[in-house]
Amino acid sequence: MTDKLAIPPLLVRLLEHPQAMEVTSDNFDRVRKTPGWLLLFFTEDPLRYRETLDFAVIAPELLAFFSEIAPMRLGVLLPEMARAYQPRYGFCRWPAFVLLRDGKYLGAIDGMRTWDKLITEMTRLINAEPVRLPTIRITVQQSDTGACH
Repeated sequence: MTDKLAIPPLLVRLLEHPQAMEVTSDNFDRVRKTPGWLLLFFTEDPLRYRETLDFAVIAPELLAFFSEIAPMRLGVLLPEMARAYQPRYGFCRWPAFVLLRDGKYLGAIDGMRTWDKLITEMTRLINAEPVRLPTIRITVQQSDTGACH
C-alpha cells in the first residue's frame, strides 16, 4: 500500500473499508478479473479536484445502497495509478467511478452528481450489458494558418 502520510486522511479511511482495496500496477489485472461487481474509484489530487474527497465519502454509501442487488468491492486507484489507467476507460472528468461485472466494462460516471442522479446512473449501469471499452480520444484542433503540419 502507498505511504499513508502521502494521501489525504479520507482516502486512508476509505482504504480501511472492508470492501475496499488499493489498486496498483501489480494487482490491477487480478483485481479487475475477479468475479463479481467491482467499482473502481479513480482519484485525483484533491487540491486540484476537490470532488475527490466527496467521492471518498460517497463510495461506501454506494456500496451500502446497492449491497443487496449488486454487492460490490471497491478498487481505489490513487492519482498516479488513476492517471495511468484513465485512457483505458475513456472518461473525461475527474474523479470518476468505473463499474465492472466479472471483469467486463459496464460504464463510467465521471464528475460530481447529485445523490439522486448518481443512484439513477448507477442503477442504469448495474442493469446494463457489458460494452466494449471506450476508444482513446484524441483531440484534433484546426490550425489558424490553414496549413497542414
